[in-house]
Amino acid sequence: MLARLGAWLMAMLPQHGLSRCMHGVARWHWRPAKQLLIRAFCRYAGIDLTEAAIQDPADYPSLNALFTRALATGKRPIEATADAFVSPIDGALSEFGDIHEGELIQAKGQRYDLSSLLAGDPQLAAPFEAGRYATLYLSPRDYHRVHMPVTGELEQIIHVPGRLFGVSAPVVRHVPRVFARNERVITVFETAFGPMAMVLVGAIGVGSIETIWTGEITPPRGQRVRSWDFRSEPPVLPMGAEMGRFNLGSTVILLLPPDAVDWAPSLTPTMPLRMGQRLGQCHPRADALDDSGVWPVESHHLGDGVNPGSQGE
Repeated sequence: MLARLGAWLMAMLPQHGLSRCMHGVARWHWRPAKQLLIRAFCRYAGIDLTEAAIQDPADYPSLNALFTRALATGKRPIEATADAFVSPIDGALSEFGDIHEGELIQAKGQRYDLSSLLAGDPQLAAPFEAGRYATLYLSPRDYHRVHMPVTGELEQIIHVPGRLFGVSAPVVRHVPRVFARNERVITVFETAFGPMAMVLVGAIGVGSIETIWTGEITPPRGQRVRSWDFRSEPPVLPMGAEMGRFNLGSTVILLLPPDAVDWAPSLTPTMPLRMGQRLGQCHPRADALDDSGVWPVESHHLGDGVNPGSQGE
């Protein structure tokens, strides 16, 4: 009952206004204010900086820099093999499985439509009909950079305006179709096993979503869907490279074609994840590999601005 009441109250809040305020406050550089904010947030969220590249909270120029902190070198070894599919984030596995009749499981008793998640575009959704998905949740205390689960060529980025409901477990259980209603950034890649979509879902307090190719995409004004097309010269990112960032915490939804990946037997809902942890085994298409069994993408260039170790704002 309390969770339902909380979800109802959240629907009444000026979600975008509050998030824009958070966006500005998180970028304060005035030392007394930002120090107070950082100390309070570290206590509230239980931030652990022992694995961060910068371990002293006082050395972060803003609260946002703490949110988007880099990890120290070697703290997230990638469980990489030729057929590996790895976690793109630190966080938790919310749901995973097969897409049945164009629907994904949001939580027990809650489903939502694949096409709605993908901006109502049936052509974009078609490769993932009867495919597989995984929903990954980042809490406020987690590392907030998003990495590549496999090597991929970027084809398209789509920004879909929407609401900014929270995406914690109680909200996800009680707000229908929350991932298809919230603001989101859809990234579409070509991989050795075919197309892959990574959907970065915004939430209340998530002041921005950014990618390494576009920079900060949200928060914009207006309700127009925007897109960026990279298919004429698709940049390539290798497995484990940074592809984007959140503020605070939110959700990444991975969409895969049928039989592209076999999930690891050890996966269970709510289990914690570490970036680079193996999630499953890929099945590359035979026509995508060269004579030596390798996907020949090395001739393409990396996306402009790729710098996985940067400590950006």
